[in-house]
Amino acid sequence: MTTRYGGLNGSFSLQIEEFQKKALEAIGQTFKDVVIQVGETLINLSPVDTGRFKANWHASLDRVESATFDDYDKGGDETIASLIAAFNDLQPGQTVYIVNNLPYAIPLEYGHSQRAPGGIVRITVARFQAIVRDAATRNKV
Repeated sequence: MTTRYGGLNGSFSLQIEEFQKKALEAIGQTFKDVVIQVGETLINLSPVDTGRFKANWHASLDRVESATFDDYDKGGDETIASLIAAFNDLQPGQTVYIVNNLPYAIPLEYGHSQRAPGGIVRITVARFQAIVRDAATRNKV
């Protein structure tokens, strides 16, 4: 058996290495996609009066931010762009925090706004499995 196959250059190990590389890239991209989609969902579901609430969704890695901002973003586009930029170097295994520290965030979450009677975070959490499934499907190896 060694003589029959011993002289051939096997590519199986190279194929495994290539698959591993693609799989790790897919995991990383899926993680990023999930985090960004969760952030976009939070921002897009946020009720708009002045736009300050939307602008106060901010992201951090491995630590919780406690700041609030005097920014306004009625459409949410600038906040989403900022969120995407914050996760440019995101790696699997990091802890991601997406928070809104305005004092009225909790009342808004629990029905204070007629524009978001079901909340923002609770709806995003309910959609989480679908967000993960969609991201995994898009990045399937």
